[in-house]
Amino acid sequence: MPVLARVPAPVLLSALLAALLARPSLVPNTPGRPGSLLETFLPWLGLAVPLLLALALRRRSAAIALALLLPTAAWLGQFGGHLAHPTAPTTARPALTTVQHNISDENPDPSRTAKALAAARPSLIAVEELTPTAITAFTATLAADYPHHATHGTVGLWSTYPLTDVRPVDIKPPALAGDPHWNRGLRATAATPGGPVAVYVVHLPSLRLGASGFGSARRDESAVLLGAALAAEPADRVVLLGDLNGTADDRGLAPVRTALAATAASATRTTTAPGFAFTWPAAFPLARIDQILARSGTVTRVRTLPSTPSDHLPLSADIRFD
Repeated sequence: MPVLARVPAPVLLSALLAALLARPSLVPNTPGRPGSLLETFLPWLGLAVPLLLALALRRRSAAIALALLLPTAAWLGQFGGHLAHPTAPTTARPALTTVQHNISDENPDPSRTAKALAAARPSLIAVEELTPTAITAFTATLAADYPHHATHGTVGLWSTYPLTDVRPVDIKPPALAGDPHWNRGLRATAATPGGPVAVYVVHLPSLRLGASGFGSARRDESAVLLGAALAAEPADRVVLLGDLNGTADDRGLAPVRTALAATAASATRTTTAPGFAFTWPAAFPLARIDQILARSGTVTRVRTLPSTPSDHLPLSADIRFD
């Protein structure tokens, strides 16, 4: 009899669970993108541990209980830092406080949404799925406290600091090259008290989960273009805010992570916002597909804000630059 045949199934399942948690790259991104699908919801694999523990207690099996140490250690190795991250503000003032939100192009009250985002008192507010009506509402509502703003297509940036070098960022996937209305990227330089910061606001293509699997091809193509733009960015201090339609661990966003990790001059540290802070769907958040990423900076606090008339929750992060 083969050795594996004598191993209890729950023990084998525990080993498999540990392997997937520790090395999700073991699942290839074949057609249907199963690897990206796994990485999007990877933290939720931890729910299998208490289920297997209940089975071990029911069977009074020490072997199963011991085997569960493997996925428990793997989960804590991947996500334990998120649990330990403080949610209270730090005593030192952060260099930059930011808010990122996909407000939904069906938002019935963009003025109220703008007020809700401003209530967090960020220095930068990045918004996606803007309509002409929403742009007017945001500009009027935020005029007093955020006199500097820039928009391009359906993305926008409102700032307490002056904005210069404003220009569009081409992240249009090839299949949409002929669509003049698909404009979802902009770049600006914010003149912060600590020095200039290059700010990118983007909205990558949506994902589709169906019978054919995880439809992320256009998102991945757009991520390659965004990665190229970030790699060419000469500024050392960079903040990326946007609806990336993917978690920070999704391999489809690897070009973005790689580009943020280095400048033309030298290698620097890339910091992703710690903590879970799931933003989508707003009714029952399962994943953080909205991102605030920084180059040459440390994210000291991250949290979601109260819901708005959108299917995303707003995301706020404080960033301290080196």
